[in-house]
Amino acid sequence: MSTFFCADACRQANEDIIGSGTNYSVYVLIECPYPWDYNACESRYLPENLEILMREVNKSQLSVRFLLITQNQNKRQNNRKILIYEKEQSLFVSGYKKYEFDVDHPEKIAPVIQKYLAGDNLDINIQENQVRDMLVCTHGSHDKCCAKYGNPFYMQAKKTISELGIKNTRIWKASHFGGHRFAPTMIDFPDGRYYGLLDRESFKSILLRTGNIKSLGGVYRGWGILPTCIQALERELMFHHGWEWFEYKINFLDIDINSDRTLIQTQLAVVKPDGSRYTCEGRLVKDESKTIQLKGSCDATNSYEFIKYYVSHINFTIERKITEKVLVNYPQKKAS
Repeated sequence: MSTFFCADACRQANEDIIGSGTNYSVYVLIECPYPWDYNACESRYLPENLEILMREVNKSQLSVRFLLITQNQNKRQNNRKILIYEKEQSLFVSGYKKYEFDVDHPEKIAPVIQKYLAGDNLDINIQENQVRDMLVCTHGSHDKCCAKYGNPFYMQAKKTISELGIKNTRIWKASHFGGHRFAPTMIDFPDGRYYGLLDRESFKSILLRTGNIKSLGGVYRGWGILPTCIQALERELMFHHGWEWFEYKINFLDIDINSDRTLIQTQLAVVKPDGSRYTCEGRLVKDESKTIQLKGSCDATNSYEFIKYYVSHINFTIERKITEKVLVNYPQKKAS
């Protein structure tokens, strides 16, 4: 048996994990007890009609990600939850809108999802965002690092939520959503932000949104509503604004990537809770000193290049009675 652990290699290489928050329009979370197969849609306790639907959607061009979730991993039950997180459709967005369903038999899961995907009226137990859902990958049959690091972290995080008396927050074990080498890795909904290499202190900071915002630099994978290649820009904006940034909404306007992907220019519009707005133009440059060759998973046979970017400058255009521009350079370095 191989003794290689991709998450250990990531730590040893001191990889910058920003730019790895996968971008999907819809996440379909299906409650399903263990065991989970390597390919989650073939797991034992999924009914055949759901397996067929998941395969069909995965083959399509729809931006939909299916994930299995559980809290009682060893308890087989007919009652299941379905959580559908859909990227907000408004001009300015802050994350995802949630639909939550309860069904009394697994065979009823697929029809609910089919109705949603078809745009039909959903007439059973639809709920708006009230509860925060945090997903920790523990899919050890897909990658052993998710078991080695994900399972202990899940138990620790669950204990932390209980000890702090946090309400309206659920933590789930989840199937593979990418980034084995960042285990323990997590998605925080309804924001849709990705994190990795987590420990108790960083999780507590994320949970309470307190502490030094720059402490997230080593655990923040990126905001999944944005393309991965510009997520480093959003991290700089987060550092600039502090925890208040999590209350802002954005509109992704434009992106221009040169042919060899060494230079990216992009534009975002931002609206604050008080209604004031600004436009952000950012330039990202390939960071040769941080771009790295690594195996992406424990079972990988080859290493791959993972391109990293730094933000060379940000230009803010603030919408006031008189428009003014402020030029800020990030970071204080030159490309290697």
